[in-house]
Amino acid sequence: MQTEPFRADLARSIRLFSAFRKEQTDPEFFYGLLARDTVAQLSSYTDLNGALVADVGGGPGYFTEALRAAGARPLCVDCDAGEMSARTGVIPDGALLGSALDLPLRSGSVDVCFSSNVLEHVPDPWRMADEMVRVTRPGGIVYLSFTNWLSPWGGHETSPWHYLGGHRAARRYARRHGRSPKNVYGESLYAVSVAGALAWARRRPDAEVLDALPRYHPRWATAVIHLPGVREVVTWNLVLVLRRR
Repeated sequence: MQTEPFRADLARSIRLFSAFRKEQTDPEFFYGLLARDTVAQLSSYTDLNGALVADVGGGPGYFTEALRAAGARPLCVDCDAGEMSARTGVIPDGALLGSALDLPLRSGSVDVCFSSNVLEHVPDPWRMADEMVRVTRPGGIVYLSFTNWLSPWGGHETSPWHYLGGHRAARRYARRHGRSPKNVYGESLYAVSVAGALAWARRRPDAEVLDALPRYHPRWATAVIHLPGVREVVTWNLVLVLRRR
């Protein structure tokens, strides 16, 4: 259970960006830390104790574990059985195999629909976002976070060469490493923007926007979201929090 209030201060930002350097070499450390931080952030918007939470694109279950530790009843939903079994060799109990573009859940069936860094990996991101709203009950919370394309990490492991084009960055990576990147532009990585996310949220008559902010930044940096162009580079990762009407 979360006992301390979530604080989006500068110390937290330094801690997260420092841990990010270990994302490739020590994923257990990085994703474990990120999951605990993210669930603490989510807890500032809703009481997770006993809440039924859909973890969309939950993969190996880092966020599912942190949600369960906070008292929630998480459902890990992912389209890739290999990802879900990557850590233990078996698909965790309670996991659901299914697409984020057509969630295998009834409308209005969960208290919270959560997704971390999945939106940029689906070919129709706003259909996925629509699905997240659909399965959330009235009064429930949608937490949607993604890495925007024009951020310094927008190309994932091909960054920062994605600024010269996604396909070019992928070819450069293959030449240097002798293999294709895990996140291939146009196949498993797509260009999603902060502007596009905000426009989608404003179009939803059935959801109220509670927050839109750069995920890893101190709270005082939230104003960057209101600066077109600049926000696409500076935000790094956008969080949208909505309440289902």
